[in-house]
Amino acid sequence: MDFPVVSQEEVDFPPDLLAALGSSATYVGKTQFDYFVVMEDPEIVRTLSPDFRELKRFPARGVIVTSRSDRSDFDFISRFFAPNAGIDEDPVTGSAHCCLAPYWAKVLGKTEMTAFQASARGGVIHVRVLNGRVILGGQAVSILQGELLTAP
Repeated sequence: MDFPVVSQEEVDFPPDLLAALGSSATYVGKTQFDYFVVMEDPEIVRTLSPDFRELKRFPARGVIVTSRSDRSDFDFISRFFAPNAGIDEDPVTGSAHCCLAPYWAKVLGKTEMTAFQASARGGVIHVRVLNGRVILGGQAVSILQGELLTAP
């Protein structure tokens, strides 16, 4: 899939947001839609158990949480919490990687990376940043099948 880069800008650490996540952060940013939270330890990202009622109080679609990976097969890991969108945690979020990919490309000094979204289901996402675009690839999981009928 081919999407535009989503930029984020650093914001002051909202103490209530970090309390709702139950952790500290090394960086907090904001996109047009989401908070963007970087944590030092990938194990914290994997084991977060946020207070979703509290997260709903924040004026954002969701919260992207990320860390550099501690595994050699992944460059970074993430999770995406979106109680304001009706989903406490999205298993694998393409739109979040439109922000994650350019952030980690700059930090890691590379344009092609492999990411892992550490939800209960989990998912591997191959990302490439190219000319203001983010190219996403990976395995899809069908959750709905249907048929579209048109009038004769």
